[in-house]
Amino acid sequence: MPRRDDQPESRSHTVRQDLLLALRAGPATARDLSKAVGASEKDILDHLAHLAKTLKARGDELVITPSECLECSFVFSKREKPARPSRCPSCHESRLTLPEFQIRSHR
Repeated sequence: MPRRDDQPESRSHTVRQDLLLALRAGPATARDLSKAVGASEKDILDHLAHLAKTLKARGDELVITPSECLECSFVFSKREKPARPSRCPSCHESRLTLPEFQIRSHR
């Protein structure tokens, strides 16, 4: 039976398992992860919050390299949300780098 275009592809892993595999390959932005696992960036950010808890229980850590303003070099180091900020609080510029995510193993 042919597959309909509105039916999702069958997956051998869950989105979080695919995220874990993608992050083990190296640092990635939410946009990169979205393309790698075939989910929206918004969904990726939700999954990352849950994945961080799972990693912590396993003795690992989800590390976030924060966004930085391309105009004044302000670093969003105290930001706890994984999403990209919209504007720089210092110069109000909207040209910002995307936060990057990676796994740090403590084993």
